[in-house]
Amino acid sequence: MRALVTGATGFVGAHIAHALHAQGITVRIWRRPGSRLDALAGLAFEDYAGDLFDVDALAAACAGCDWVFHAAAVAQYWRIPVEQIYRVNVEGADHVLRAAREAGAARVVFTSSGAAVGRAPGGWPAGESLPFNLPPARFPYGHSKWLAEERARAAAAAGQHVVIVNPSAVLGPGDLNRVSGDIVIRAAKRQIPMMPAGGFGVIDVRDLAAAHLAAAEHGRSGERYILNVHNIPTREIIRLAAEAAGVRPPSLTTPRALIPPLAALIDLVRALGIRLPMDGNQLRLSAENVYFDASKARDELGLAGRALHETVYDTWRWYKDAGML
Repeated sequence: MRALVTGATGFVGAHIAHALHAQGITVRIWRRPGSRLDALAGLAFEDYAGDLFDVDALAAACAGCDWVFHAAAVAQYWRIPVEQIYRVNVEGADHVLRAAREAGAARVVFTSSGAAVGRAPGGWPAGESLPFNLPPARFPYGHSKWLAEERARAAAAAGQHVVIVNPSAVLGPGDLNRVSGDIVIRAAKRQIPMMPAGGFGVIDVRDLAAAHLAAAEHGRSGERYILNVHNIPTREIIRLAAEAAGVRPPSLTTPRALIPPLAALIDLVRALGIRLPMDGNQLRLSAENVYFDASKARDELGLAGRALHETVYDTWRWYKDAGML
């Protein structure tokens, strides 16, 4: 059996590739030319390079593959222009679906995001039935992933076997680009002055990779599966990261009343071209409980996960060993 992984040099894609290899499946990767291969060290793979808009090259990469995992996307949305987010996440997904279909791949697993799942009223855990329901301008990344899901559902309705997975925030070793793991670094370096008021869902990247394989084997076409293990206050993540690093966590919590003006100030500063480690929308979300109901994935895919303290400690240790602290 052969499987193609797009975005295989990234955090999630690399772990999917390693999980496939561990199961004896031949791994083929799709990456951008010149991208670093550090995350794939020690892994045997077939190497294909190009961009998501080169349809002919994508078709060649999909040829002979039984499974296609589409994990390539713009994930660092606060660092990327909005038009590029939509182009890569929506049009890119369309091209991969078409290439996999024309190559005769038996199954496609599309990595969407918990950001594409709608917000439940009252901060209750959100389930798969909730469509994206934030104003697109407030959260273009989530909206782009929702639009990409619509393309995947249309492909499934036309007969292609496509399974959609929606990871919550992903932590664990190997996050070279400091996407979700940035909170661990900042907590370890005491760069978080006050505890955020909200909380979010978390899954370990190793458990996420295993869930992708389960989705390929057991997922129902056209369905979305939320992949989440822990719904946890953000302060607990920060506390665990500080404990791992041997430093004191913040003692104060950000007052909710300060969030709107601070977020507006961040938006203004970014509009002036000054780079910041977050955008205003991230700060606004930090005051809310972004929790998820993963019971469907547990029931149908056998989703399971390791203890949160193990994930946070392993994340911190990896950053430390990599010299990123």
